[in-house]
Amino acid sequence: MLDIKFIRENPDKVKKACTDKNFDPVQVDNLLVVDTRRRELIIQVEKLRQDRNILNEELKKSRTQELLKQAAKMKEEVKLLENQQQEVELDYLEKLNLIPNLPSDKTPRGKSEKDNVEIRRWGKPTEFDFEPKDHVKLGMDLGILDFETGAKVSGSQFYYLYRGGALLELALVRFAFDFLSKEGFIPVITPDLARSRYYLGTGYAPKGDEAQTYTIENEDLGLIATAEVTLAGKHADETIPESKLPIKYIGYSHCFRQEAGAYGKYSKGLYRVHQFTKAEMFIYCSPEESDRYHEHILEMEEKLYQALGLPYRVLEMCTGDLGTMAARKFDVEAWIPSRNDYGEVTSTSNCTDYQSRNLDIRFRRKSGETDYLHMLNGTAIATSRTPLAILENYQQKDGSIKVPTVLIPYMGTSVIK
Repeated sequence: MLDIKFIRENPDKVKKACTDKNFDPVQVDNLLVVDTRRRELIIQVEKLRQDRNILNEELKKSRTQELLKQAAKMKEEVKLLENQQQEVELDYLEKLNLIPNLPSDKTPRGKSEKDNVEIRRWGKPTEFDFEPKDHVKLGMDLGILDFETGAKVSGSQFYYLYRGGALLELALVRFAFDFLSKEGFIPVITPDLARSRYYLGTGYAPKGDEAQTYTIENEDLGLIATAEVTLAGKHADETIPESKLPIKYIGYSHCFRQEAGAYGKYSKGLYRVHQFTKAEMFIYCSPEESDRYHEHILEMEEKLYQALGLPYRVLEMCTGDLGTMAARKFDVEAWIPSRNDYGEVTSTSNCTDYQSRNLDIRFRRKSGETDYLHMLNGTAIATSRTPLAILENYQQKDGSIKVPTVLIPYMGTSVIK
């Protein structure tokens, strides 16, 4: 969330940010109305409590009928105001969480994904001297990918991996962990469930058109959409010494996404599924260093995909395609032969102090002052889209899949037949 004091003092700037991000700027006015009422109630309740304390002291000296009536009336007034205060507080928090993070000054301005800016390309689109297949056909023919059984057991957009398909997923995760461990990232395996405070605090909504979180009935738990949720929650309510920053994690988890309202012509097969495995980078750092570490995560993503030999391009998201949490965001899109186009395989976001305010995560400067730290995330490997890109780009004329060189030691073979 944003600092309410900042919103009060800079309403026009926050409204401009809402407009740039395709959020309704009227939400700022609505919040400030509720904030005013909230502050009035805080003062009223505090004043009434003080008066009640004075009256209680008088009652200790003389329990007259008149004083007892006043005390009973005041008790009801306090209860009524406290109930109003509780209702207004909930409304205030709901409206505060509707205000998005401010986009970085470096973020290109634009209304939709059409306005995203291509930064660079690496490698050339793969060419074939035969008619290539898409990854679903390849996976079925090889007997390594099975959506039919996944649909029977779990529903549409679930799948089974067999033999080389299963080994490819494990190889990719281990490759990413080994690579990033050498870069100072701490390997972590996180829970796959989190309390609502953490999935809501990191921006994963369980309701609405863009719902992603599967919630557990009668429990304050949801299946996580990414290890970002559990890695962010790890340090909730903590104050971290500046000397321990940055903290760099590479987290492993299964990811579960409803993907409500997200279907389209490119959602076929592995590109958009309800469950997959992911290796996720997450960094805690000081505000002064977050731009540098955001670039560091992007560099790690590019090195991983260069090592895998997958052609890609880097896009910077415009303001209208940033979402609520991010101040700045980059996507890496790999070449997808069946599309004859690029498709997102990783992204990295700088959420500045937006999530740390939600989860009350601070750091103590060497001067002794405390401040909210900045939190950054980035996908290393998503084991749905990365295998998709490998299957399609490394397919051979006989239908086999050549294994990327860096994965051969993990796979124990140079080809999936």
